[in-house]
Amino acid sequence: MYKILYSKISHLYYSKAPATGVGLFRLLFGLITLQEIFFLLYFNHLIFDPIPYLDVEFPMIPFFLCLWAVVATFLTIGYRSQQSIIANYIFWIVFVNFTPMQRDFDGGFDLFMIGANFFMIFMPIDKAFSIDNLKNKLQTPFKHYSLYPKQEISILAYYLPVFICLGFLYFDSAIHKMFAEHWRNGLGAWLPASMPYYISPIKMTWLLNNEILQKTVGYIIIFFQFTFIFFFHIRQLRPLFFLIGAGLHLGITITLNIYPFGMGMLIFYTLIMPFSWYRKIGLFLCAKEPSLIVFYDDKCPLCCRTILTINHFDIFNCIDFKSVQSQALEYPALNNINQSTLLTDLYALDRRNTLYSGVDTYAHILIKMRYLALAGYILKFPGIYQLSSKIYRNIADTRNRITCDVSCVPESNATKQLSFYDQFFNSEVTVNPKRYIHRTSRILLVLFLFQINSSIHYGIFYRLGLNTNDSVLGSLISDLSNTFILFSNTFIGITPHALYLHDHFKGYNHLIAITYIDTQGNEKWLPFVSPEGRLLSPNWGRVHSMWANIAVTPNIDNQRLKKFIMKTTAFWGIKSDLNLNNTLFMIKLKKISAPSYWVYDLLNSNLSGNWISIGNASWHDKSIKIQLPDNINLL
Repeated sequence: MYKILYSKISHLYYSKAPATGVGLFRLLFGLITLQEIFFLLYFNHLIFDPIPYLDVEFPMIPFFLCLWAVVATFLTIGYRSQQSIIANYIFWIVFVNFTPMQRDFDGGFDLFMIGANFFMIFMPIDKAFSIDNLKNKLQTPFKHYSLYPKQEISILAYYLPVFICLGFLYFDSAIHKMFAEHWRNGLGAWLPASMPYYISPIKMTWLLNNEILQKTVGYIIIFFQFTFIFFFHIRQLRPLFFLIGAGLHLGITITLNIYPFGMGMLIFYTLIMPFSWYRKIGLFLCAKEPSLIVFYDDKCPLCCRTILTINHFDIFNCIDFKSVQSQALEYPALNNINQSTLLTDLYALDRRNTLYSGVDTYAHILIKMRYLALAGYILKFPGIYQLSSKIYRNIADTRNRITCDVSCVPESNATKQLSFYDQFFNSEVTVNPKRYIHRTSRILLVLFLFQINSSIHYGIFYRLGLNTNDSVLGSLISDLSNTFILFSNTFIGITPHALYLHDHFKGYNHLIAITYIDTQGNEKWLPFVSPEGRLLSPNWGRVHSMWANIAVTPNIDNQRLKKFIMKTTAFWGIKSDLNLNNTLFMIKLKKISAPSYWVYDLLNSNLSGNWISIGNASWHDKSIKIQLPDNINLL
């Protein structure tokens, strides 16, 4: 087995692919991390305070979240990528494992993000769409931008994270699905989308009421997850796996309110998209010919760096650059301007032979670059234009015009620090590639054993109810297995993926909401659960998980429910400008159904129905009194 693995790794090690997908993956990963940080900042008091706003145990949490946001921003733009991804990895581990996020506010994708982050440390995330890549170009400013080769990387950078983070996840999840009756009936996608707590504002009733379609989707998901790890890398099958997987996670993002999970999984498909698709999309989006020709002084370091910077951000290839010294005379529109004048400004010529100079050149560069067009038009606004012209004139007139060439650029004696990717996976840099191929093969084998351990422990022994503690040997093996699971779970994100199975929905026949009595004696709904039973925006993601997966379950625990009633009433009560001491909160219950067999129009049935009051909650001097029936499950 090891020889086969080594042979496959060796083949992929020397195979090259464009860096586009990895760069796009880094950018999207950073954006998703940023949105989650903003979410945590908004719900800071609900998640981290023992009593929201009233008992603040972690006052420095917003500060550290802002630090994390800075790191995630650097990661998104690709600035100091290696340091940023390591810092981001540490933030994910600390917040997930050492705050209430771990138990009470599981986002459903935290461990997945940790695993993805771990592999990104060893990926060439700085090779595309990054400031780091621009910095490397600026070290040789007199080299024409067209002479920089397209960045190519080892295909291992695509396949390894997909194999571990998606392949293992899907296969483990498929094992667990075999123990769930509604999944075996083909209703795994239909049932969560028919539960009011889980749905987004988009009504999908017309799809949910098509039994054949829903069962087809359910069985396709199971087949897809079982086969993905074995076939996703086959070139002829990659388009099929890409379309099915991307469609699956796009559907989760749109139809359910666990959108961070859907988006977190969806971005991995930037690594699965066939490489030829990137080339075809690039040809489709890029300009067939330049919309603007910019003339610059190729002996001026500042001009050369400016051109390299503009070209770096001109992702649609709309701008072309010509040297004043060698190519300006080819254009009749410039014949009336002598070369010394051309050297004092940045001139540009569009397709209609309209000539621009100075700030007008920069404005039209931004406009022609398409995605920065708004900035270009803003630059031409009265006031902004005059100020920009003054700043530009000051720089242009005082720059050094001494004849200069590559010899003007000082050589750096400092040895450039190689990224982990270059140290391990770049065959052009690595001194002994075979050694690193062996090391990669062994590490992959260890990760495979970690996943097998988790799948067997939870997917087979736990599901079959087998007791491994009946003997000394069995107890020893179980303890060792738990140790491995704790390590792989914390640092690599390998965890059971038993999401929304029968033990989650069986007996899930009630919803709980909270209302309050206002000063006029009218009953109003707290901005949390709607009269239909939906969780209102922005109470999605990990707040949804707190209420729909922990507080309200098939077997409700009163103590746990009271804890989250306390948190929710304090947080949304204060955010709604209610006087907690003078407000009576009512606890409402509505019956629903979560069958493992097909029921026509189940979603509308669950959204309708009447609420009954089953208790109340009242605050007095930072303490709450909650009255609930002893056993809500019997109501």
